Amino acid sequence: MDSTTLLKEAIKAREKAYIPYSHFGVGAALLDSEGQVHHGCNIENAAYGPTNCAERTAMFRAIADGHQARSFKAIAVVADTEGPVAPCGVCRQVMVELCDLDMLVILGNLKGEIRETTVRELLPDSFGPSDLDKVQK
Repeated sequence: MDSTTLLKEAIKAREKAYIPYSHFGVGAALLDSEGQVHHGCNIENAAYGPTNCAERTAMFRAIADGHQARSFKAIAVVADTEGPVAPCGVCRQVMVELCDLDMLVILGNLKGEIRETTVRELLPDSFGPSDLDKVQK
Protein backbone atom coordinates (compact mmCIF):
# COMPACT_ATOMS: atom_id res chain seq x y z
CA MET A 1 0.00 0.00 0.00
CA ASP A 2 1.46 3.37 -0.95
CA SER A 3 1.69 6.46 1.28
CA THR A 4 -1.19 8.30 -0.38
CA THR A 5 -3.58 5.37 0.04
CA LEU A 6 -2.65 4.91 3.70
CA LEU A 7 -3.10 8.64 4.27
CA LYS A 8 -6.62 8.41 2.78
CA GLU A 9 -7.35 5.70 5.33
CA ALA A 10 -6.17 8.05 8.10
CA ILE A 11 -8.54 10.72 6.79
CA LYS A 12 -11.42 8.20 7.07
CA ALA A 13 -10.38 7.46 10.65
CA ARG A 14 -10.25 11.18 11.50
CA GLU A 15 -13.94 11.50 10.68
CA LYS A 16 -14.72 9.32 13.73
CA ALA A 17 -12.77 11.46 16.22
CA TYR A 18 -14.52 12.36 19.47
CA ILE A 19 -13.33 15.94 19.98
CA PRO A 20 -15.95 17.99 21.88
CA TYR A 21 -13.33 20.16 23.63
CA SER A 22 -10.45 20.92 21.26
CA HIS A 23 -12.33 20.36 17.97
CA PHE A 24 -8.93 19.18 16.65
CA GLY A 25 -9.49 15.89 14.89
CA VAL A 26 -6.62 13.52 14.20
CA GLY A 27 -6.77 10.25 12.29
CA ALA A 28 -4.28 7.41 12.02
CA ALA A 29 -4.07 4.32 9.86
CA LEU A 30 -1.67 1.54 10.85
CA LEU A 31 -0.68 -1.04 8.23
CA ASP A 32 0.13 -4.48 9.60
CA SER A 33 2.30 -7.22 8.09
CA GLU A 34 -0.76 -8.92 6.58
CA GLY A 35 -1.87 -5.79 4.71
CA GLN A 36 -4.73 -5.01 7.10
CA VAL A 37 -5.32 -1.38 8.09
CA HIS A 38 -6.19 -0.49 11.69
CA HIS A 39 -7.90 2.88 12.13
CA GLY A 40 -7.42 5.18 15.09
CA CYS A 41 -8.82 8.57 16.02
CA ASN A 42 -8.32 10.86 18.96
CA ILE A 43 -10.84 10.46 21.75
CA GLU A 44 -11.07 13.32 24.24
CA ASN A 45 -12.20 13.39 27.84
CA ALA A 46 -13.22 16.36 29.99
CA ALA A 47 -10.50 15.39 32.48
CA TYR A 48 -7.91 15.67 29.64
CA GLY A 49 -5.54 13.04 31.09
CA PRO A 50 -7.63 10.09 29.89
CA THR A 51 -7.65 11.49 26.34
CA ASN A 52 -6.11 9.11 23.81
CA CYS A 53 -4.38 10.10 20.58
CA ALA A 54 -5.20 8.62 17.17
CA GLU A 55 -1.81 6.95 16.79
CA ARG A 56 -2.07 5.12 20.10
CA THR A 57 -5.68 4.17 19.41
CA ALA A 58 -4.61 2.51 16.13
CA MET A 59 -1.64 0.69 17.70
CA PHE A 60 -3.58 -0.47 20.77
CA ARG A 61 -6.45 -1.61 18.56
CA ALA A 62 -4.11 -3.69 16.41
CA ILE A 63 -2.49 -5.29 19.47
CA ALA A 64 -5.93 -5.96 20.98
CA ASP A 65 -6.94 -7.61 17.69
CA GLY A 66 -4.05 -10.07 18.07
CA HIS A 67 -1.28 -8.54 15.99
CA GLN A 68 2.23 -8.73 17.37
CA ALA A 69 4.21 -5.68 18.43
CA ARG A 70 6.88 -4.74 15.88
CA SER A 71 4.98 -6.48 13.06
CA PHE A 72 3.65 -3.24 11.59
CA LYS A 73 4.76 -1.86 8.23
CA ALA A 74 3.70 1.81 8.35
CA ILE A 75 1.47 4.36 10.03
CA ALA A 76 -0.11 7.47 8.53
CA VAL A 77 -1.26 10.40 10.66
CA VAL A 78 -3.39 13.30 9.44
CA ALA A 79 -4.96 16.48 10.84
CA ASP A 80 -6.25 19.81 9.59
CA THR A 81 -2.94 21.62 10.09
CA GLU A 82 -0.84 24.08 8.10
CA GLY A 83 1.85 21.48 7.38
CA PRO A 84 2.00 17.72 7.93
CA VAL A 85 1.03 16.89 11.52
CA ALA A 86 3.52 15.14 13.80
CA PRO A 87 2.81 12.73 16.68
CA CYS A 88 3.07 13.97 20.26
CA GLY A 89 5.91 12.80 22.49
CA VAL A 90 3.82 10.12 24.20
CA CYS A 91 2.84 8.60 20.84
CA ARG A 92 6.47 8.66 19.73
CA GLN A 93 7.48 6.74 22.84
CA VAL A 94 4.72 4.17 22.31
CA MET A 95 5.89 3.76 18.68
CA VAL A 96 9.39 2.98 19.97
CA GLU A 97 7.87 0.21 22.10
CA LEU A 98 5.42 -1.28 19.58
CA CYS A 99 6.98 -0.58 16.17
CA ASP A 100 10.26 -1.29 14.45
CA LEU A 101 12.54 1.76 14.70
CA ASP A 102 12.83 1.86 10.90
CA MET A 103 9.06 1.66 10.31
CA LEU A 104 7.69 4.21 7.87
CA VAL A 105 5.72 7.08 9.46
CA ILE A 106 3.68 9.17 7.03
CA LEU A 107 2.76 12.63 8.27
CA GLY A 108 0.05 14.52 6.40
CA ASN A 109 -2.61 17.17 6.42
CA LEU A 110 -5.97 17.66 4.73
CA LYS A 111 -4.35 19.68 1.92
CA GLY A 112 -2.54 16.54 0.78
CA GLU A 113 0.93 17.52 1.97
CA ILE A 114 3.00 14.52 3.02
CA ARG A 115 6.30 14.06 4.84
CA GLU A 116 7.77 10.60 5.30
CA THR A 117 10.00 9.71 8.22
CA THR A 118 10.71 6.78 10.55
CA VAL A 119 10.12 6.03 14.21
CA ARG A 120 13.88 6.39 14.81
CA GLU A 121 13.94 9.85 13.22
CA LEU A 122 10.92 10.98 15.26
CA LEU A 123 12.53 10.00 18.57
CA PRO A 124 16.33 9.81 18.29
CA ASP A 125 18.25 8.40 21.25
CA SER A 126 15.05 6.84 22.55
CA PHE A 127 14.67 4.61 25.59
CA GLY A 128 13.10 1.30 24.66
CA PRO A 129 12.81 -2.41 25.38
CA SER A 130 16.45 -3.10 24.50
CA ASP A 131 17.55 -0.74 27.28
CA LEU A 132 15.72 -2.88 29.84
CA ASP A 133 17.44 -6.02 28.52
CA LYS A 134 20.71 -4.57 29.84
CA VAL A 135 19.47 -4.46 33.43
CA GLN A 136 21.04 -7.15 35.59
CA LYS A 137 18.52 -9.32 37.34
